[in-house]
Amino acid sequence: MSVSKRPQHRGAASTRLLKLARTRSLLRARDVAELGIHTGALTRMARTGELEKVGPGRYRLPAKPRTSQHDLVMATSSVPGSVVCLVSALRFHGIGTQLPHQVWIAVPRGTRVPQLQAPPLRVINISPAIFDLGIEGHRIEGQVVRVYSVARTVADCFRFRNTVGLDVALEALSEAWRRKRLNLDELNRIAKRLRVQRVIQPYLETVVL
Repeated sequence: MSVSKRPQHRGAASTRLLKLARTRSLLRARDVAELGIHTGALTRMARTGELEKVGPGRYRLPAKPRTSQHDLVMATSSVPGSVVCLVSALRFHGIGTQLPHQVWIAVPRGTRVPQLQAPPLRVINISPAIFDLGIEGHRIEGQVVRVYSVARTVADCFRFRNTVGLDVALEALSEAWRRKRLNLDELNRIAKRLRVQRVIQPYLETVVL
């Protein structure tokens, strides 16, 4: 029996792999390929923290995903001036299916970030000129933790689509709109400043219409 080699849409592939991972202790690359899913999806999902690579061609759900709000407090307290961003911001806002095993933080370009044993950090350097766009303050465990807004996070996902994956950006846009969490005026304003308005527009029209 021949196996189709045509890759699925990234978002559909990620959703299917997550469902499969919940029913199996391990996902093997060869089994995924036989299902018609491009094995590059496994690598991409391991990069974003949705899956954990445990050996050559072998993946599973993260054994201990770093998603707690306590980790956000620890990370931002250890790196003054930082802001929770991208995958961790999506998780904080309850948008999408991402389960980051690192805390994603943004810092102004040139900031010295200390080495931490825990929680693990994924640091994104941002130009100071656009760093403050869309920052919100949320009180967690008695401390104010700075987190990028839903609109800024969606725009950032498109800006850093080569880092988080276009499927993550599309999921964030679609779900934020569906759940009425997205202010289009704010999104357009921020997207224009980040120079991704033209990138987002075709996808936004598909979601809104």
